[in-house]
Amino acid sequence: MGTMQTDVDTGQYRYAPMRGRPRTSMPGGARLAFWLAPNIEHYEWQPPVNPNRYPFRTLPDVLYYSSRDYGNRIGFRRLADEMARRDIRGSVSLSVAVCDHYPDIIQRCNDLGWELFSHGVYNSRYFYGMTPEEQRQVVIDSRETLAKVGQRLDGWLTPAITPSLETQEILAQEGIRYTLDYFHDDQPMPLSLRSGKLISVPYSIEMNDIPMAAWNNNSVDEMFASLKAQFDRLYIEGADSARVMCFAIHPLVLGHPHRIDAFAEFLDYVKSHDQVWYPTAREIADWYYENYYDVMSAWLSGLEGEL
Repeated sequence: MGTMQTDVDTGQYRYAPMRGRPRTSMPGGARLAFWLAPNIEHYEWQPPVNPNRYPFRTLPDVLYYSSRDYGNRIGFRRLADEMARRDIRGSVSLSVAVCDHYPDIIQRCNDLGWELFSHGVYNSRYFYGMTPEEQRQVVIDSRETLAKVGQRLDGWLTPAITPSLETQEILAQEGIRYTLDYFHDDQPMPLSLRSGKLISVPYSIEMNDIPMAAWNNNSVDEMFASLKAQFDRLYIEGADSARVMCFAIHPLVLGHPHRIDAFAEFLDYVKSHDQVWYPTAREIADWYYENYYDVMSAWLSGLEGEL
């Protein structure tokens, strides 16, 4: 696939309507892959200041730091317990420094069979302004850190979603199999890069508890009404061609006592449907590469030049 001009778009994926796409089928005839992305993060007490974005209100910031620390101290265990009761594994968007700061959390994730992928080293260190080599070093550090806890680095989400176009090229060069930095589709899609193969796996900024609770000030009932509506529509559409639904969760949000029961109720709602697959993000990527990467790449190539 050729790249498009970056003065009008990213050049890393093209417009691709759902109509006419090759039909996708999932293991067991599932209509929908439902995956949970617990964001297990660490925010530094006094992070370096990025001129493009300030991580806290002031430095130091007791309120922001301690409220985020709640997720690792208390909230994580509530989420993990509810997921384990329903046999749903997590694919963890991990600040890899958690491996050093909270080794008991990493051990629990491994014991539960969860996947760990990289969300950078700290979620208070953005990629804005980083040189390509600085970005590459974060990827390398992530891979080496995860290897020490028995995990292979296959996936990536840039801290606070602050990538540059170079980021995706670096990921492909470093052997990362999937990225979550793009939000453009309900199915995995190949990216158009100079450096090799990389796919986007659907992540979500809409079905994400921080935007729901903190940005939009949704009540618990409003949050889970939206989640059920999202699930219902994708489940219906998945009868024609399978879809992916991600629910991005944060222990510092859903791990609070007043939200955890609604989270459990939503998981029960999802589990009440038969044609749902519960993979990790790595398993979604493996399925896609094996069955659809070449087919979809050829179809996308046939669209080149079309409006």
